Amino acid sequence: MSEHLDKGNGDRKLEIGMVIFPGFTLQDLAGPQTAFGLHANTHIIWKNMDAVPTDMGVTMNPTIAMRDVPENLDVLFIAGGGGTPEIMKDQEFLDFVAHAGKTATYITAVCTGSVLLAMAGLLDGYRAATYWPFYEPLIALGVEPSYERVCVDRNRITGGGVTAGIDFALQLIAEIKGKEAAEFTQLVLEYDPQPTLTSGHPRSARPEIVAQIQGLWGRTDEAVRVAKAHMATRVNSSRVTSV
Repeated sequence: MSEHLDKGNGDRKLEIGMVIFPGFTLQDLAGPQTAFGLHANTHIIWKNMDAVPTDMGVTMNPTIAMRDVPENLDVLFIAGGGGTPEIMKDQEFLDFVAHAGKTATYITAVCTGSVLLAMAGLLDGYRAATYWPFYEPLIALGVEPSYERVCVDRNRITGGGVTAGIDFALQLIAEIKGKEAAEFTQLVLEYDPQPTLTSGHPRSARPEIVAQIQGLWGRTDEAVRVAKAHMATRVNSSRVTSV
């Protein structure tokens, strides 16, 4: 990825825009932001400066409003979370993401944030990972799914759900700053996962546990509906334009 950012950029602080929305998952933001904060100015972005509720009841204060976000971000990052189906319908939000993505060097997301990148047209022709119950809406948006924990496709880097955000952040730091910077960050975070359980992914969890999560995430159906409607609109617009 050296064609995007020179790994020899020394001590220059990166400019990373981290977009949130009502109902985002705090860990989707907090994991990557903790890692990025050692190397970057992180801008927590929302439409205005009002506190934004997470899907776990606590709130996050933005540091910058969308209208004030600097151009040419080094990294555009989108969090995911339970509010995804609702924000998929918010054209103002999607327009901002699309605009910021035109000039950002790296376009990234974790969890269901990749679905929002796809809604903004930023994953056309790219592979992407997402939170495991949300592959159906991602595919409905025409994106080639990647089932890796972190997917790197040129300057699009996406991660799986929630805890994958730390793996994603370390991979991105390695891409931009080099392996040593990523290893330094990993040790600062003491990121040394040693899970005592083995149910962290559907491939290893018991079927009854997978079924419980699928029932909890009934919102996936709404996301699929919105994704299909969005793609139908795009197709119709293309037909009108070509006439």
